[in-house]
Amino acid sequence: MNSIDLARRRLLTAVSSCAAGWTASSATAALGLALPAQAAAQARDGAAVQVPDTAVQYPIIVLNSRDADVSLIHPVTHKVITRVPTGKEPHHLYPTPDNQHVVVGNAMSDSLTFLNPATGKVLMSMQGVDDPYHLGFSPDQNFFVTCANRLDHVDVYRRTGNGDQLALKSLGRFDLAKTPSHLVFTDDSRVVFCTLQESDELVAIDLKKLAVLWRFKVGRLPAGVAISPDSKLVFVGCMGEHSVQVVEARLGNTAGPRMVASIKTGEGAHAFRNHGNKRHLWVSNRVANTVSKLDMGTLKVESEIKVPGGPDCMDVHQSGRQLWVTQRWTRSVALVDLDQSKVIKRITVGRSPHGVYLHDRADLL
Repeated sequence: MNSIDLARRRLLTAVSSCAAGWTASSATAALGLALPAQAAAQARDGAAVQVPDTAVQYPIIVLNSRDADVSLIHPVTHKVITRVPTGKEPHHLYPTPDNQHVVVGNAMSDSLTFLNPATGKVLMSMQGVDDPYHLGFSPDQNFFVTCANRLDHVDVYRRTGNGDQLALKSLGRFDLAKTPSHLVFTDDSRVVFCTLQESDELVAIDLKKLAVLWRFKVGRLPAGVAISPDSKLVFVGCMGEHSVQVVEARLGNTAGPRMVASIKTGEGAHAFRNHGNKRHLWVSNRVANTVSKLDMGTLKVESEIKVPGGPDCMDVHQSGRQLWVTQRWTRSVALVDLDQSKVIKRITVGRSPHGVYLHDRADLL
């Protein structure tokens, strides 16, 4: 790739995007937690501490893609606790099947960083995963898929083991020019859908047969992708169309997919987060500086909330009352009160914040 192509790719990536060594006692102290008496004694004695989930206030994790680290934010005080180094250009993250790790994809380091979601401590790293720009485990937890945004391929792995024994076995690579961006799985884990940002396509890959089922033209600059609870409809955020395009997948139908609707949401329609009620879908409109609430049944926009600074990735608290949104252009993350439909707090983090993760999150559908 020549310098001009590389510069163009980096520009498109920018437009499209979406403390190691802590001891248990110091981590919980920094998080403002009270350890149970037995655990506190273990900590004083230097022994391994087993803290029940109910005793831990998990931090909000924000990826700072230009600073090669993550910010940890206290869930109650909303103060930045610390920043933890990862690899170069961490863009997206995903929990492991056992919820014991959060996997960060370091696109420019060709690596994965595994964090303890309770403390932010780096538990392990995995090298040799080429350009894991976007990533995720299938619902049945057997497959792990990455989109290599700058290298134009999608990699499929088989997961084995859990915790420190987790391993990934390569099953296949799909060369899919141009610019694989985001991915989402069908509920039965049979198919993964990926957007191809520079060729304006949505691609469906059969994970059982390891074969491309179809490639389908959508709008300009497709980025985020989401799916309806019944896996029949695929929602694509088309930045160049300022809309969400809705595709009926029609898997197994020889007629192939078809376009159902194009829903105007705002300039730079980009990323998604299901609300968790199997009905609503949040859409971030990067240029319009808004997030839209979309009804997946009626295919109508129900409401809009102003979120300045280039809103990008989102996560929803399990209460359904908080929406956390990274603000790519202002080095911050916004806390949106969904009862008031407005930003109530802006927290300064690192450069070009992208992915955001809440351990106490709403369901992914």
